[in-house]
Amino acid sequence: MKECNDYDLVNEPGHMERHYWEDLWRFRELFFVLALRDIAVRYKQTIIGVLWAVIRPFLTMVVFTVIFGRLAKLPSDGGTPYALLVFAALLPWTLFSNALSESSNSLIINSNLIGKVYFPRMIIPAASVVTAFIDFFISFIILIGMMIYYQFVPTWHILLLPCFIILALTASLGPGLWITALNVKYRDFRYIIPFVVQFGLYISPVGFSSQIVPDKWRLLYSLNPMVGVIDGFRWCILGGESLIYVPGFILSLAIITCFLWLGVYRFRKMEKTFADLI
Repeated sequence: MKECNDYDLVNEPGHMERHYWEDLWRFRELFFVLALRDIAVRYKQTIIGVLWAVIRPFLTMVVFTVIFGRLAKLPSDGGTPYALLVFAALLPWTLFSNALSESSNSLIINSNLIGKVYFPRMIIPAASVVTAFIDFFISFIILIGMMIYYQFVPTWHILLLPCFIILALTASLGPGLWITALNVKYRDFRYIIPFVVQFGLYISPVGFSSQIVPDKWRLLYSLNPMVGVIDGFRWCILGGESLIYVPGFILSLAIITCFLWLGVYRFRKMEKTFADLI
């Protein structure tokens, strides 16, 4: 007797357009396969492996603490140790920058899959973001160690941290979808993204508190969507000493939502040409 599959993929005119979002769920196993593969090859053939996820943010924290905290003598938030202030911001920034870099190059890296079989192409950049989350989880262990060292006890705000983790991933996924679609046609973007990420590190409140920005400029400064995300992380991890600038956070949230919608829209519009261009 002929066995029945869970579902049949029927190629008919307009099928993919009508069932695209449903197919994202149907192909969830492919999502997990790609995510696990990316994790497996992340530090393959490296000498120290996953320790890179620890060394890079730790050394960045040391440099920023010395430059901004010791030499520039910028203030911390309340009595928070400056190293904790910096590392609480490095966590979301590293999560954002890694996810953006991985997703923006994902289609080029997986070009061998594009022309072989139908599946929602959005699965590829979405799966690449998981690798950045694993790096974030490893780096979070350093934060726990630092909080033990400084005898710093978080408040109940820490319970809301998962919301800001999702927000940081969302902030990277929107631009990542648009850039990876453009990268298929214009390969220049693979050189632009590292520069943008590096530049963004210095204009975001990573090495300093956003509270040092004058009040009249804070709303304008919040046009950088990572400002609201970083302030949210500090509020969750450091407690009441690190306040959230509510108007700026609402603006950051609106910009992240806008970029996500725009990224999905542009990705879907260009998706039909991927197999021909890649």
